[in-house]
Amino acid sequence: MENQSTFKKHHVVIIGAGFGGLYAVNELVNSDVEVTLIDRRNFHLFQPLLYQVATGTISAPDISAPVRSIFGDKKNVTIRLDIANGIDPYNRYVQTKNHSRIRYDDLIIATGVSHHYFGHDEWEKHAPGLKSVEDAFEMRRRIFTAFELAENETDPGRRKQLLTFVIIGGGPTGVELAGALADLAFKTLDGHFHNIDTKKECEIYLIEALPRVLPTFQDKLSDITKTYLEKMGVRVIVNCSVIDITADTVTYKNEEKNIVIETKTTLWGAGVKASAWGGILQEAAGADLDRVGRVLVKKDFSIPRYKNIFVIGDLARYQGENNEFIPGVAPAAMQAGEFVAKLIKNRANGKSTNMEFKYKDKGNLAVIGRNKAVADLGFLKAKGLLAWILWLFVHISFLIGFDNKISVLIKWALNYFNQDKGTRLIFIK
Repeated sequence: MENQSTFKKHHVVIIGAGFGGLYAVNELVNSDVEVTLIDRRNFHLFQPLLYQVATGTISAPDISAPVRSIFGDKKNVTIRLDIANGIDPYNRYVQTKNHSRIRYDDLIIATGVSHHYFGHDEWEKHAPGLKSVEDAFEMRRRIFTAFELAENETDPGRRKQLLTFVIIGGGPTGVELAGALADLAFKTLDGHFHNIDTKKECEIYLIEALPRVLPTFQDKLSDITKTYLEKMGVRVIVNCSVIDITADTVTYKNEEKNIVIETKTTLWGAGVKASAWGGILQEAAGADLDRVGRVLVKKDFSIPRYKNIFVIGDLARYQGENNEFIPGVAPAAMQAGEFVAKLIKNRANGKSTNMEFKYKDKGNLAVIGRNKAVADLGFLKAKGLLAWILWLFVHISFLIGFDNKISVLIKWALNYFNQDKGTRLIFIK
């Protein structure tokens, strides 16, 4: 057990090395506090590009940065590969899987969200979501295995089933997956097989329960996105709810009829729920949760009754100006991480903590395919190649720990157009 005497200075424990956690650590680097960062992985993952790993466009190392390469030389930062799974808020310590008790003066929890199947957890084994490298690898395995099995399948019905792909959820994740999968099936793999014609035989469905895809975007950009996808060969189905998923079918409700799609590959991008830390904080600290388990936080991101426990990123339910909730996107997590870290520094140094968080909306962007994207930045709305270039440059500001931001984005762009064949490797057990 680590006790308080281990840390001579004000000690801040941060759980989670996502965008929020890393930006909090970065703000506290070289300050007069001690920082311990806990994560079950030793790397930071650039989640906006996970869909490209899933579809074999780029490799996982291209979107990952070892945490020690970012903060390993910072004397006031300690990095722990561990799983934080409990808390004693009264005695101010975090419990970990490795049976350590880590004392804190301030605690920042930034553990994000996981997949949400709306009460149908049995669907998860048939329709994997996309939140981690492991998820991306599983999606990639299923996608490319389907093509390989179809190549040697003699039964026409089963081959059609193998070459049918269904993506559930028309938000950015679903749209980007659908576009990348269309590029893969109708362009990249065209001519790579002897017995199947991927360009002619593949069917890709995108199903969204709301009236339009990208529902948080401006209506016009949503319509443009739908048109782009349909021109790429994606069958876009809106205003229809999925009611069942099995290993071989997806069933959705269209008005009064139930429509069944026979498929072996279903991908999930429809919803998220809070990580286990929502429940942990509810039980141990009396935190209030919303319907998907996110923690309701105060104006400084602390939880009621404990001003030294902060929740940021996707795990937090934060009500900002005009009673609007800030979205669960990377810029919001980064801004919250920096804000809370500054507040903690002020408190540790005896300065004023009368700070007000103001979320700066960076807009919405989604990549639909090679040189195709839509961008809604408030002051600028764009589509096509211009939006795709904007996407690249906006995401420069997201990067922490990548040695050269420009070179990384150039590499992403080159891989996106050239399709590194090594990213499509799979094997069977």
